[in-house]
Amino acid sequence: MLLGKVTGSLWSTRKDEKLNGWKLLMVDVLDEKETKIGFIVAADNAGAGVGDKVLISKGQAARISAGDPDTPIDAMIVGVIDSIEE
Repeated sequence: MLLGKVTGSLWSTRKDEKLNGWKLLMVDVLDEKETKIGFIVAADNAGAGVGDKVLISKGQAARISAGDPDTPIDAMIVGVIDSIEE
């Protein structure tokens, strides 16, 4: 799993029909010190919004979370983080 922070939404009118109904969000990928180390587009399965820190699953785990292993999703937001303790 990856740690991330949602930075925005995106819309796509032309896409695979299996993506219909999925909210797509732009997410900064963070390291353990919450420093940005990358960027990813992820489908949202947790009701996340801009500014939320989130947990992201990738690959097969993301497709399982989508409920259909044939859904063309490589990254899925599977949780919104309330707090982080070290």
